[in-house]
Amino acid sequence: MEHFSGLVSLLCSQSNPAMDCEYAEAVANSPGLVKPATKKKWTTKEDLVLISGWLNTSKDPIVSNEQKVTSFWKKIEVYVNCSPLLTGCVPREWSQCKQRWGRVNEQVSKFVGSYEAALKHQSSGENEDDVMKAAHEIFFNDYQAKFTMEHCWRELRHDQKWKSVFKSRDGSKEKRKEAEEVIPEEEVRPPGVKASKAAKRKRHCHEAAFDQIESILAERKKISQQKLLYRLLAKTDLSPNEITLKNKLISELLD
Repeated sequence: MEHFSGLVSLLCSQSNPAMDCEYAEAVANSPGLVKPATKKKWTTKEDLVLISGWLNTSKDPIVSNEQKVTSFWKKIEVYVNCSPLLTGCVPREWSQCKQRWGRVNEQVSKFVGSYEAALKHQSSGENEDDVMKAAHEIFFNDYQAKFTMEHCWRELRHDQKWKSVFKSRDGSKEKRKEAEEVIPEEEVRPPGVKASKAAKRKRHCHEAAFDQIESILAERKKISQQKLLYRLLAKTDLSPNEITLKNKLISELLD
């Protein structure tokens, strides 16, 4: 046991990014080593490293979803056991990492619902602490157990899978509702034939009504100009301004 712990500690202490993690994995899985059989409670630090390992491994652009389950979790096992943050800690097997992640994922997903419910019913004047207290109460009422993984939720809450969709009343930046996703141009479906024809008829109908209104207004304006011109022509003594207006009306009516 001491020999095994010493080897793993030596591997975990190598924080150089160029370290051969495949070699570390091979050593950790060597049949000549006896791994601890006792079940050790996960610490907050271990949880955070596990989450970091899961996020980094699951979002690897090369392997991503094409990884086999065992291979995927063995990568996370190496990530956890090689982390300089856990130097001196008892190493974790990939099956332990997988089991712990299942628990984290389940609890955090449930708490996301509780938190969203608390945000939705947030009263004016309540702050983040009030929302968190309400979220914990909702969680306890729903599942008859306390939520003990707030550190995990805080680490995952900004990832797309666990983001809250409600906006808090105080409008704080970290709880602001995500902007609506912009649909790529190539993904926008073109309108159907019937929809296009209906829109065209509607547009033409509006254009025709607008043209009709314009025609009526123009006719009324012309009539008003004619009446004004008749009054000016009936006068014998016109002022300079009236003469200018008369000439302008004659010019417009003759166009």
